[in-house]
Amino acid sequence: MPGSNLTTDEAQRRSDVLTVDTYDIALDLTAPGADTFRSVTAIGFSCSEPTEAVFLDLLAASVHEVRLNGRALPLDLAFQDSRIALPGLVAGHNEVTVIADCAYSRTGEGLHRFVDPVDDNTYLYTQFEVADARRVFACFDQPDLKARFRFTATVPDAWTVVSTMAPTSTRTVGGSSTAWSFDWTPRLSTYVVSLAAGPYHAVHSTHRDGERAIPLGLYCRQSLAAHLDPDDIFEVTRLGLNWFPERFDCPYPFGKYDQLFVPGFNAGAMENAAAVTFNEKYVFRSKATDAAYRKRAATILHELSHMWFGDLVTMTWWNDLWLNESFATYCSFACQALAPRSRWADSWTTFANHQKAKAYRQDQLPSTHPVVARIHDLEDVLVNFDGITYAKGASVLKQLVAYVGTDAFFGGVRDYLTTHAHENTRFHDLLEALEKASGRDLGTWSKLWLETAGVNVLRPETETDEDGVITSFRIRQEAPALPPGAAGEAVLRPHRVAVGFYSLDAGTHRLVRELRAEVDIAAQADTDVPELVGCRRPDVILLNDDDLTYAKLRFDEKSMRGVVEHLADFTDPLPRALCWAAAWDMTRDGELAARDYVRLVLSAIDAESDIGVVESLHRNVLHALTHYVAPEARAELTALWSQAALEYLRGTQPGSGHQLAWARAFVTSAWSGPQLDILTGLRDGTLRLPGLVLDSELRWAILLRLAVHGRIDEAEISAEERYDATPAGACHAASARAARPDPAAKSAAWTEVVERGELSNQIQRAVIAGFTTHTDPGVLAPYTHRYFAAIRGIWESRSHEMAKQVVLGLFPVAPDTRSVRDAAKHWLEYSDSAPAALRRLVQEQYDDVERALRAQRTDALRHSRSGGNGL
Repeated sequence: MPGSNLTTDEAQRRSDVLTVDTYDIALDLTAPGADTFRSVTAIGFSCSEPTEAVFLDLLAASVHEVRLNGRALPLDLAFQDSRIALPGLVAGHNEVTVIADCAYSRTGEGLHRFVDPVDDNTYLYTQFEVADARRVFACFDQPDLKARFRFTATVPDAWTVVSTMAPTSTRTVGGSSTAWSFDWTPRLSTYVVSLAAGPYHAVHSTHRDGERAIPLGLYCRQSLAAHLDPDDIFEVTRLGLNWFPERFDCPYPFGKYDQLFVPGFNAGAMENAAAVTFNEKYVFRSKATDAAYRKRAATILHELSHMWFGDLVTMTWWNDLWLNESFATYCSFACQALAPRSRWADSWTTFANHQKAKAYRQDQLPSTHPVVARIHDLEDVLVNFDGITYAKGASVLKQLVAYVGTDAFFGGVRDYLTTHAHENTRFHDLLEALEKASGRDLGTWSKLWLETAGVNVLRPETETDEDGVITSFRIRQEAPALPPGAAGEAVLRPHRVAVGFYSLDAGTHRLVRELRAEVDIAAQADTDVPELVGCRRPDVILLNDDDLTYAKLRFDEKSMRGVVEHLADFTDPLPRALCWAAAWDMTRDGELAARDYVRLVLSAIDAESDIGVVESLHRNVLHALTHYVAPEARAELTALWSQAALEYLRGTQPGSGHQLAWARAFVTSAWSGPQLDILTGLRDGTLRLPGLVLDSELRWAILLRLAVHGRIDEAEISAEERYDATPAGACHAASARAARPDPAAKSAAWTEVVERGELSNQIQRAVIAGFTTHTDPGVLAPYTHRYFAAIRGIWESRSHEMAKQVVLGLFPVAPDTRSVRDAAKHWLEYSDSAPAALRRLVQEQYDDVERALRAQRTDALRHSRSGGNGL
């Protein structure tokens, strides 16, 4: 729709003249089988001057009435595209009422409707970020026009309704329906109000905050209730409800706190005020490793911290999205690491291993951007929920804490929240509070860290005498050029880092930290560190020990040798994680051959205690084998890895999380006939491994792998789907059908996703995942040109979420990576007029292909130099 893409300038013009007071919203949801629902919205707002230029936002199937200040507006003139024109606004108070029929979605946008195949129960929930409140009610859908909201929802009698506020009353309507009424909210942005309705299973508890009792609620589908683990979820929630108010010196800002696990959710979770929605993947149907529980805890705490950062205090416009997301990400890990009685005190290892890896990748793409992003319109926002906004921003905040000190940092945060409660802010408001608390001028720091793109590289340079005593110690900082097409220039930055000296203990044969020096690196190429002169040269010099700053690490020659030979011998998990991350980054940059990375993993993973790191290494190796290993060596190295995974599976402690992780690694890499026979035996029960439970998720993983290799037919997929007649089972079955190496299966999947486009968001995602899972990419080669011919039409005709799934998920896989590179390059050269957001996604995928080709060249060169004996 031409009018759906609100620009920054348009939003600014509205905020210049409007103050929104109230939204009184009534929704009739009593006909869940229909395609639409009735939405009635009464809005009270003030205008600073008479104007003809203001409009409301609304995406609706039809509009029945618009009344402005008591007069009916002609609908053919008032409602066009996604906008309702409001002519003749008066200075002072205005009122507008809109009666419309809005559409239910199956895409996770607006008001999502889901029918559970297990029991035919219908569940609804809203998802409004970035600007999808307008899919449910007429509004000024931008974050700086905060208002108070009051909902009334009429639903079938058996349903429950959850919103930001607790319900004030219910009354019977028409004999079989109930109207739920809610009190007025505090002032909120449109994108964080919410409503969910359906026969949800509920568990309730209470959190005590001094004399205050905060009601807690958990909700999920009835058919998922047996898998909900409320004790663990409530424990994590209380951890945050104790720690955040104390750290922020600001009480929890709402009257209750509900958490809903909802079907078909597109992201991990959403910070709706006092009624957070979560992806159902966080209700574990099968056995999960501690890393999964840790990730769920991080997500719970991330959303809880949003109640302060994002809901209580909200960015004025989306260029400061990082004020929400970076803070929430940093605070969730800080809470896990620092809160009393937290069982994840080592969460910074997870942060270094997982969050920063995403940030480093994103920051080296052509689409890299400053943490404080330039936003021109809503399309810019929709593709900016990325590794910069979340992970790099959080990493920069971790560096800022090291730079100004923990007490000063949280002192500034307290002042910021107190001063701007229920308001909108810009970046300078936070900066001002932090400068006041720390006594430091942060203008130059923020300009270099938050207003520029790119990542620096840090290297140690040392000189020693004949006795191994350091005579010169220097840290070299590099600013690699930004990728072609990226805006801005690379810059050097100031860093506060810890330098760790690690040496092999003769008695224990472990790498032990014998010295730690915290130093400041200037925003220049070389920084001398005189305090380390006179120290004995250790086996490994680890820059950025304790992971204080955001930078790519490299080693000098001796340290690299020490890492390769003794990575498993570090006594603590965080320095190991930093070394693992550096090795992976070197592999991605083509400095370390992919086969040598695989060899490093095989040599040291046995000693890795952190299950999250183990699972990340599994993913990295699989990615390296698929994309970075020279094509001629791929089959041999994949067979080597899958055999190692099988041996680890057999040798790992039965019933442990590591056994489960290795089972998944083996399943996803099983290659040879005998290995596939093992999977078949596990699935049919003729083969058992002590401690390994073949639950629903593992059964589906095995079936998918067998389907990829052509060992499963439609009858077996259908039988498994009947056995697991759940929404998750339907998604797994859809993936398995699309994964079969049969041209007819690929054609059917392509037709459903690309040509028909009628699948729900979760089924479409599953079909795409199966379609691109392959052992013979030649089966997919014919779809390369079909993909590039189709994506623009898909982007312009479907919702953002559904189009993005297709553009990213179906990006071509072919045996000759160069052919994909050439096709993508051709599309980019001849699609200048394509929407900028679409071009950005294709450009990112193109860059990944170029990176893969560079890594393959490094790997092939390593193979030739080793005489064919790279491993």
